[in-house]
Amino acid sequence: MDGLKKYRKRYTMADRAGRSALLDEFCEQTGYHRKYAIALLGEPADGPPPGSTPKRRGPTYSPTAVRVLARIWEAAGYPWSVRLKALLPQWLPWARQHIAGVSPQVEAELLAMSPRQMDRRLADKRRRLKRRIYGRTKPGTLLKHQIPVKTDNWDVHEPGYCEIDLVSHSGPHAAGEFIYSFNLTDIFTGWGENFGLMGKGEQGVVDALDEIRRALPFPLQAIDSDNGSEFINHHLYAYCKKCVIQFTRGRPYKKDDNAHIEQKNWTHVRRLLGWERYDTHEQLNAINHLYRGDWRTMMNLYQPCVKLKEKVRIGSRLIRRYDEAQTPLERLVAHYGEKHLPAAVRTALAVREQTDPFALSSSIERQLARLATPASRKEPRQDSVLEQRIPSPRGGDDRPQTPRPTSYAW
Repeated sequence: MDGLKKYRKRYTMADRAGRSALLDEFCEQTGYHRKYAIALLGEPADGPPPGSTPKRRGPTYSPTAVRVLARIWEAAGYPWSVRLKALLPQWLPWARQHIAGVSPQVEAELLAMSPRQMDRRLADKRRRLKRRIYGRTKPGTLLKHQIPVKTDNWDVHEPGYCEIDLVSHSGPHAAGEFIYSFNLTDIFTGWGENFGLMGKGEQGVVDALDEIRRALPFPLQAIDSDNGSEFINHHLYAYCKKCVIQFTRGRPYKKDDNAHIEQKNWTHVRRLLGWERYDTHEQLNAINHLYRGDWRTMMNLYQPCVKLKEKVRIGSRLIRRYDEAQTPLERLVAHYGEKHLPAAVRTALAVREQTDPFALSSSIERQLARLATPASRKEPRQDSVLEQRIPSPRGGDDRPQTPRPTSYAW
């Protein structure tokens, strides 16, 4: 070791001819190849000797911190690491009551952990959560010349401008009548609302939108949909005219025109209900009870979301930059200001202060367990719809009627 240090010092101070002679001497004594000797002598004099193992930094985060992080990630519904880091300050005070080992040191480790480090620690568990998406809606043709096409990006600075869509729950069989999820998302805040429908009748879609409009904590100013016949019809068009709601649509077969709602179809519907078949009124009532209660509270009050600020192309790479992750409720508070909050937003803040997110997550899991019955995986019964038909007072329409649910909890 001492001899190598002396050789390195001599090699650093020598000129070109002196280095060549020194290399000849060093290779003759050690038997090293000349190229290896050049690399060895070119290192600093206090560098590690050949064959030694470089000193590695020990683990920064304790196993307890990683375990607590995984528990919170699971209870929060497996959010993206940037959203996970944003929700930790709100969830950690409640974590002390539900997870063993949450100490001030563990909390400090979790709050100091970067999103990239969270991805590394949760990589093994994340690989098991990938699913496939499909849909069963068809394009419509009515009123297309009266409903304008919107192709540009939403550039809004206040809540109330929303995208809407339907998500089918037909399972592997599209026969018969089954449940759809009506999905709405606000572009400015990320606020989401869901509503279950039996079938995709035109009047049922209007009733669902009316129920959601009355429950929103801000006025509904505009909606943008795809070209499905459940939206492009006289019922919805007349409703929007009556309530002074701007109504636009995307281009046929261009899902990017409705990119916000397409993303929420996954985060707010598919991740919750999966791809099973739901086709009974008992399941419809259970789904709406979940949508109007715990799920609405979880996604809007406790789940941060991010908004895309800009996209920059550098060569072949497309770099996306996002704003700070915030919950939809926090975006509403920032928009209105503390002194001018609507009553619905103040109520939502009070609910968040009093609600344990871990208990909320457990309640959602219990409701899903009751919903996921073996009957939801069976072949659709041909007489399931006939048994539930209700005669129409006019005698012409005997389709099953979707019960109108009660109002939202808050």
